[in-house]
Amino acid sequence: MIYSVYILYSDTSDRYYIGHTGNVEKRLYEHNNPEVQTKYTSKYLPWRIVAHIEVSQDRGEAMKLERFIKQQKSRNFIESLIANQKDIEFIEKLMSSALSKSQ
Repeated sequence: MIYSVYILYSDTSDRYYIGHTGNVEKRLYEHNNPEVQTKYTSKYLPWRIVAHIEVSQDRGEAMKLERFIKQQKSRNFIESLIANQKDIEFIEKLMSSALSKSQ
């Protein structure tokens, strides 16, 4: 299984949500299903995927990348990540920063 970090966006609330998972489509369904009570995302339905980055078979690395992105506390950083999600060099630098910072 490949773990990914994903970014969701709610048009109705103009908010982003960042998470990690082994199944992005299933996780999006869970975030948008009102019967699955998620603390944060259930308040801002509906959500759509705006980015997803395949990280590794190691869930821990996906968790470190998720944490690194959240620690930036920057909408500009998130929007830059969304815009550059297909740029392999950008993603490699991001992963390197995230993994070296957490050690």
